[in-house]
Amino acid sequence: MKTSLFDYELEPELIAQTPAPSRSESRLLVLDRSGQDLKDCRFADILQFLRAGDCLVLNDTKVLPARFFAERKTGASMEGLFLAEQAGVWEVMLKGARKVRPGERIRILNRSRRVGLAHHLSAEEEGGVQSARGTPYEAELVEKRPDGVCLLRIDSDRSAEEILEEVGFPPLPPYIRRDGDIEQATEDRHRYQTVYARTPGAVAAPTAGLHFTEPLLAQLQQQGVHLAWVTLHVGTGTFKPVTAEDLEHHEIHSEWYEVDAANVRAINAARQAGGRIVAVGTTATRVLETVASGPRVVAGTGTTNLFITPGYEFKIVDAMITNFHLPRSTLLALVAAFAGLDRTLAAYRHAVEQRYRFYSYGDAMLIL
Repeated sequence: MKTSLFDYELEPELIAQTPAPSRSESRLLVLDRSGQDLKDCRFADILQFLRAGDCLVLNDTKVLPARFFAERKTGASMEGLFLAEQAGVWEVMLKGARKVRPGERIRILNRSRRVGLAHHLSAEEEGGVQSARGTPYEAELVEKRPDGVCLLRIDSDRSAEEILEEVGFPPLPPYIRRDGDIEQATEDRHRYQTVYARTPGAVAAPTAGLHFTEPLLAQLQQQGVHLAWVTLHVGTGTFKPVTAEDLEHHEIHSEWYEVDAANVRAINAARQAGGRIVAVGTTATRVLETVASGPRVVAGTGTTNLFITPGYEFKIVDAMITNFHLPRSTLLALVAAFAGLDRTLAAYRHAVEQRYRFYSYGDAMLIL
């Protein structure tokens, strides 16, 4: 299929820059694949569309505060995105590192230092904040790879997760602009995370899950909807546009996943009893279809590079909750595979006309 088929027009002002004031008060577009009808609702109305016996499958990955700032000994600033760690060496994307050579040492700034720079504190004020919060970490640039990934050896015995909790900011996608707004960045640490996040490792949020609140999940369980959990650590590849002219020539990114035996039993039991398997997001969908064995799922862990495009036959997923995705993206291709390309693009046109909010902090769609 031509990648151009997955394009659509979107006004920049419809790209959500902040989350809805209340998670479950975001909007919900309901699309039933058995017809052409679209319903405009609020996300909390999802209670009307899920029924006893259904199994809601959620991705419990936790987003790391993977965005950090650093500086060279010359004072030149850099911005980094943590990707992975192995034996004290970080894999990172590093802006501003063009002149940095292997062997050079840099300083990773903690959040208080970054706040000082953003608010133009004096050296004395900045020093007071710095001493109260600890000193910067130092690192050595070990290698610069052709793919743009840099290897940093960190001068610390602490894990990457511990260090990032001290120095990091939420790794918001590039279409969300903050411009040094520290107050908003503080809110992002809470809102760019699902309420059920518990397994650290993602560098992007499973955004369909951002609309759920704990009371809403409790209400769903009270009406007989089962909950099951999978883990897929969302990587930066999720934002990578498809640049190939033909969709099948795009090299899909790989992501780590895990599904344990207890959740496999819950999913299979719901299916056997006639309940629908409702995937929360493209990430949960990708895991479920990866671990499918006929009409059932099996426990497993590993990496998946499953590329779901129109023509794919879904084995497990009966319904899907998803946000509105970027044009020419693998995520939009997955949704089109599930709902049908023409039906999906018609729903997107409706969402644009009705001024829905798009992308990570935007509104949601329920596909039945």
